[in-house]
Amino acid sequence: MNSEDVKISTIADIEKDLRYISGIIKQKGREILSNYTITPPQFVALQWLFEEGDMTIGELSNKMFLACSTTTDLVDRMEKNKLVMRVKDPNDRRVVRIHLLEEGERIIDEVIKKRQVYLQEVLKDFSDGEIVGLKDSLAKLHLEMRGE
Repeated sequence: MNSEDVKISTIADIEKDLRYISGIIKQKGREILSNYTITPPQFVALQWLFEEGDMTIGELSNKMFLACSTTTDLVDRMEKNKLVMRVKDPNDRRVVRIHLLEEGERIIDEVIKKRQVYLQEVLKDFSDGEIVGLKDSLAKLHLEMRGE
């Protein structure tokens, strides 16, 4: 095999591993969420609000790749469960932003901590150097995928 064939084969292996890892993370995330009263899409919405702050339905829809009507229904249910609230933008009263409430923040914080504990357990046999190398490689991959 020449070096181009090796590279193609290695990239195919990386894609496969990432696909499997993504599936396992999604499944583990669902298991953790099963102890809470929120759905996976609600978790994603809360996570965006937690990380980026208040945003409009349109902005949240774009982040989640959902139709505005779907996001509106999602926000309605989260508002009913006192996870978020709609607030008028002080600079433009026509604009309504979705604001993360304390209960939504608490759930996000708890779930993320449980996910981190799970990952810590998975990485227990990795050396410190391997963990740092993995973090650096994933950060670089993420930047490349975002086009930065």
